[in-house]
Order: sequence, then structure tokens, then C-alpha cells
Amino acid sequence: MIKKLKSIFFTYIKRTRKKWYSIKIKKSCAVYGINLSVNGHSICNKRTYLGDNVNFNGMHILGGGKVKIGSNFHSGSECMMLTRVHNYDNGSKIPYDDTYVYKEINIEDNVWIGSRVILLGGITIGEGAIIQAGSVVVSNIPKHAIAGGHPAKVYNYRNIDHYEKLKKEQKFH
Repeated sequence: MIKKLKSIFFTYIKRTRKKWYSIKIKKSCAVYGINLSVNGHSICNKRTYLGDNVNFNGMHILGGGKVKIGSNFHSGSECMMLTRVHNYDNGSKIPYDDTYVYKEINIEDNVWIGSRVILLGGITIGEGAIIQAGSVVVSNIPKHAIAGGHPAKVYNYRNIDHYEKLKKEQKFH
């Protein structure tokens, strides 16, 4: 009996946290689509635009730069998007001054990024791309690519025919 009560209690806590995390993201982003799912503590800025069926499992979107995330996006835990950098090239002090340079991040539809991925501003991740856990993305990743490492480099591509078949049948996770 106690085991069952513990299970019910922890299920309730998990659902409550998920609802709270989702409310926080909805209040802090610019736009969100249907079926937003936030399963872990996440943060975004007022210049974050989310498509449909976005799934965060612990995403921190930091800085004041614009972030556009397409539909059917999935992230692992402990991921970061950094949209501002210190002004070191044109600043008034060395090594940097008190101003920032803001850079956009664009993520197209059906992208999956693994746990502990860091995305730096000024990049686009193409439709259907997969980013390996622990990667640091510093440049654009093309459509259907599978990339990983530091810095992330493309090492393979998805089976495009299979991908397009599933997309046409609207079989999204």
C-alpha cells in the first residue's frame, strides 16, 4: 500500500512540475505553438519564438538575441542557447567592455538535439538535423545532417527518403 501511495505521490509531483515549467516558458517567450511540453527546468527570453510540438527537457535560452525554433523540436537535458557575446572587437575596453553583441539562432522543423548541447548565436540548424549529445554548435548545420563534437561537424546524414516518407505521413513524436 505504501509503495502505491509513493508512486501516486511522485507521479503527481512530476505532472505538477511539468505544468509549472510549461507555464513559465509560455509566460516568458514571445510566441508558442500547440503541444508545448516542458519536462525539466527551462528558461527562455522574450525574443523566443516556438513552433508546434516543441519539447524541452531542460533548455536554457540566454541573452537577448532572437531564437526561432520550428515545429517538432526535441532537446535532451541541460542544453543551452547563447545569443549574446561580449563586445571584444569594437568595445571601449580590453578584454571587452560593458556592451554586448546579439546573434540569432534559427532552428528549423524536426530537429533533435541531445543532452548538454550548447548552441552559440549566429547559427541555423537545418530541417531534420540531429545534434549529438555534448556537442558545441558554432556554425550552420545543413538539412538532414547528423553532427557532433566540439565544434560540431557533420559526420553523416539521415536516410532522406525514409525521413520524407514519415514527414508526408505526419508521423511526429
